[in-house]
Amino acid sequence: MSMVFFATVVRVRDGLPLSASTDYEHNVGVQESKKYVKALSKKLAQFPDRCTMKTGPHTINFISSLGVSYMMLCSENYPGVLSFCFLDELQKEFITTYDTGRINAAVRPYSLIDFDNFIQKTKQRYNNPRSLSTKINLADMQTEIKLRPPYQISLCELGLSNGFTPGTATKYKGIAPYLQLEPVTLAGIISFILSLLCGALNLIRGLHAIESLLQNEEEDFNCVIAFFLGMIACLYQCYLFAYWTGWRNVKSFLTFGLICLCNMYLYELRNLWQLFFHVTVGAFATLQVRIRRPLEKCHDYNV
Repeated sequence: MSMVFFATVVRVRDGLPLSASTDYEHNVGVQESKKYVKALSKKLAQFPDRCTMKTGPHTINFISSLGVSYMMLCSENYPGVLSFCFLDELQKEFITTYDTGRINAAVRPYSLIDFDNFIQKTKQRYNNPRSLSTKINLADMQTEIKLRPPYQISLCELGLSNGFTPGTATKYKGIAPYLQLEPVTLAGIISFILSLLCGALNLIRGLHAIESLLQNEEEDFNCVIAFFLGMIACLYQCYLFAYWTGWRNVKSFLTFGLICLCNMYLYELRNLWQLFFHVTVGAFATLQVRIRRPLEKCHDYNV
């Protein structure tokens, strides 16, 4: 059957998918060919602005313009002129709908997934050629393709071979040891600064405690330890807020517990307001560590 199975919009410079058709296609062959689409999207910058590639019973066509590529997967007998008319419609609507700034600012995959509504409607029209009527100018596209035919990409150019099974070249290895965290909020910046301030105050008081200890041997050395442990705990809260680490939330709660214990021990050396300030900042920093989570991968929308 001649039809369009799948379409996606991808940023050329890094292969980030911006939008895609989200209907569920259970055909195993189509699912495998989608993996070729994904592999190709990572190397778009290496190819001309209009290309086609055969993947067994399917064909991948794409056009690129202004740093964005419009890709489609269709049956091998689907007319090429209709394929590029379809992509041309996606391109015109996408350029009209989204400005360059929003496209360049996209960080997460499928951040412009609302464009799927237009992809679906257009795909339905092109899967029923009778409904196209005079909305497209096939003659112009046929002439353009004759004058500048699409570049034929081979599997070898993509770094694949005929015996390659998409999806088996690289296996999922679990969560990477480093994950990117969500953007910093104003509350997070405030907690970070206050934690640094508390760490600095503990350092200053710790140095004064060492001076007092040197001048008076009866001073309690444990107070020096409490001040420096409090400083380390505050700085570690800053680290946990800024970087991803395993058991991050648990470490933050334990660090907050250490801050509380240090201030309990220093009860006689600090007034109630100082104790309240240090404990509150510690609690606030712990909350911000908890709130700032790793960036989650969006669902692949059956890509």
